Amino acid sequence: MKKALLFWGEKYLFSPGIFERLLSLLLYPLSLFYCFIVWAKYKSAKPVSYGLPIISVGNLIVGGSGKTPLTVALATRYSKPAIVLRGYGRGSKGMHLVSDGSDVLCDVMIAGDEAMLYAVLVPQAIVIVCEQRTLGIEKAKSLGAELLFLDDGYSKHAIKKLDLLITSRQKNSFCLPAGPFRERLWRGKEAVQIEEGRDFTRRVEISHPKEKMVLVTGISKPQRLESYLDARVIEKFYFPDHHPFKEEELKDILTKTQAQSLLVTRKDAVKIEDFSLPLSYLELALEVDEKIHQSVEEYVRISSQNPRN
Repeated sequence: MKKALLFWGEKYLFSPGIFERLLSLLLYPLSLFYCFIVWAKYKSAKPVSYGLPIISVGNLIVGGSGKTPLTVALATRYSKPAIVLRGYGRGSKGMHLVSDGSDVLCDVMIAGDEAMLYAVLVPQAIVIVCEQRTLGIEKAKSLGAELLFLDDGYSKHAIKKLDLLITSRQKNSFCLPAGPFRERLWRGKEAVQIEEGRDFTRRVEISHPKEKMVLVTGISKPQRLESYLDARVIEKFYFPDHHPFKEEELKDILTKTQAQSLLVTRKDAVKIEDFSLPLSYLELALEVDEKIHQSVEEYVRISSQNPRN
């Protein structure tokens, strides 16, 4: 039941039919109230410098839009970056040091799938999960981070940072709860707007392929993976975002489908690689336009010269 509601929610927000559009219109007054509250928080915030360059990679809508692979592509260029994120879907609370830039210090249940993915793909990065991003920033600074990437940090208007904002066109342009937008690009708010197809492109390939694979994934809007599949993928099983996979449920899928391997994203893989099941991987990387890298590098240079401004 919960799974069905979650997938209906994605349909309501991103691919609405007639019923979903009517419901959205009914909820529109609540959206106006919600937007006013979020706008008021933005207007009352006064950005504070934390003494090191901070780059936020965010978006305006709920769900995935490429924040994690974009952060990976940017952070890999630096020798001692830090990545701070809330850690959605983790089985822990408070602040946890996932990686100190040399070693992974906790398991995926404590870290959450996205933080563990950062620790694996950007091994030189300090990775911290914390609901209060400012505490995570201070911790990263104390560990010697030279710059910091804030995952999903657009709404943290009280933090002085460079905002990289992934934009996308949506059928439903309303704010929550009538639409998928968590916030607007407010007038007076400076941000580098980034669009897929213009500023970055996805490169996807399958590693360790088998002749009969079954796609199993727990990411937001999983249907976006379908364009990268071929006839070797005989069935697809979609789970809610951040789903905590169990070994038995995955074994049952292999038995039921008679597939030779589970085809998973790297975000899924960090939760299931210890199960010793046959895995194939959807390898995703972003090719980022050099002007985006230059924007980050220029901000880092200026911020490093004036750390308290």
